[in-house]
Amino acid sequence: MRLKRLLLILAVMGLIVTIGAPPVIASAPFEAYTYNYYEDSVPLPAPFLPERSVSGIDLGVGAFKDPNDMFVTEDGFIYILDSGNRRILILDSDWNVIRSITSFSHDGADDHFANPSGIVVSDNNQIYVADTDNNRIVVLTNEGEFVKIVSNPQSDILPADFRFIPLKVTVDSADRIFVVARGVFEGLMQFDDKGAFLGYVGTINVTQSFADKVWRKLSTKAQKARMQLYIPTEFSNIDIDHKGFIYSTNIDMNTQKPIKRLNPSGQDVIKSFGYYPNRGDIRYRIRGNNSGPSKLIDIKVIGGGMYTVLDSLRGRLFTYNDEGELLYAFGGRGTQLGVFNIPVAVERIDDKLLVMDRGKNNIVVFRPTEFGSAIHRAVTLHYNGDDAEAVDVWKDVIRINTNYDIAYVGIGKSLLMEKKNKEAMEYFKLGMQRKYYSIAFKRYRREIMQEHFGTFLSVLVTVIVLLISFRIFRKWRLRRAGRHEAGAL
Repeated sequence: MRLKRLLLILAVMGLIVTIGAPPVIASAPFEAYTYNYYEDSVPLPAPFLPERSVSGIDLGVGAFKDPNDMFVTEDGFIYILDSGNRRILILDSDWNVIRSITSFSHDGADDHFANPSGIVVSDNNQIYVADTDNNRIVVLTNEGEFVKIVSNPQSDILPADFRFIPLKVTVDSADRIFVVARGVFEGLMQFDDKGAFLGYVGTINVTQSFADKVWRKLSTKAQKARMQLYIPTEFSNIDIDHKGFIYSTNIDMNTQKPIKRLNPSGQDVIKSFGYYPNRGDIRYRIRGNNSGPSKLIDIKVIGGGMYTVLDSLRGRLFTYNDEGELLYAFGGRGTQLGVFNIPVAVERIDDKLLVMDRGKNNIVVFRPTEFGSAIHRAVTLHYNGDDAEAVDVWKDVIRINTNYDIAYVGIGKSLLMEKKNKEAMEYFKLGMQRKYYSIAFKRYRREIMQEHFGTFLSVLVTVIVLLISFRIFRKWRLRRAGRHEAGAL
């Protein structure tokens, strides 16, 4: 009896301890990091943690088959392009299936998709699908009714044998369509709201490496003829922000600028004021598995001047601020929840990130941690001009991770905007940001000069007057001494 009573007491105590204990937070299945001034990777607390994965079976619509793309509207509706099943799934923000579009009526007959690769939804809720193997862009209403088809573009600048093979698509507020097309190296294809081809936007310039140039100089004419032509490369994906700027990625492994931000004139206005170019990983293996530069295949504008790019080579996500500084990187390849097999698309819903994995036929939902949320708040406040508030949030970031250089730089920028130049210099020094330190130093030097200019001028005038007086007095004494000598003679 005593033994049973003792076991019962221990069981009750264990239950009380379990109920009172805080919930266990699963660790991230990946390493998060950024790069410092010396281009060394610096470990970070995880900015995001995997919350759940969503498959077609979870949604009750059958397994996904080779999904290629997805899109989330501002009001939280999710559009999934289930390419292998030739369908579009429309869900609400709670992941409830609203509608499945598998066909549409066109010219009095049922029409179907063929290996669709890209999807976007316009501000007026029209669905644009890059219907790749059918060589067209299909435009539908939100209910799946046919609106129009964009195909077989005509123009004098297109070759006679041109085949339109759209891969990705986006649309601006004026319903102009921008398309990434296979085999098109001149830039993004642009169409008006009626579907007429307008021309190209944002040509990618490709430069030869030094070794390629040397080898080409030493090659014979026959060898040069067999060499790769150095023509512009294709875009890999596009997105558009609320201001109408087009963000794009390309997969040229040699370029220093795989990310572009095109203004309405087609000029690249991307900023790259960080320690290094915004191109994903800057340290990587030269040979072996997962070697080479990042292969950026998707980009998503997440607000506050920030954008996230997806690297399909190593399965990582890189988020940059408006000035091209790497805020964090995380992800990887594997079988666990939160790492990927074949990641193909990244999207945003509220403060969460969604990553579509074609290899696993699912979508992974990531929720921000306290560290990630604080970074996003601070960057957004600075981007919107609320610098005083940004300083307090950046200090919260430093409290979580004292080795986060971007936080010191962020505080320095905010102080610089408030004209607190001396304090800004200290934070730029801690963040190893030489460019902004020089700006703060010049402003502080000018500030000191302006503050003490009156005193400096007074002292200078006094010194000049004293020097002049001394010289006059000295001349007077010499003349007087000369007159005394003459009188004595």
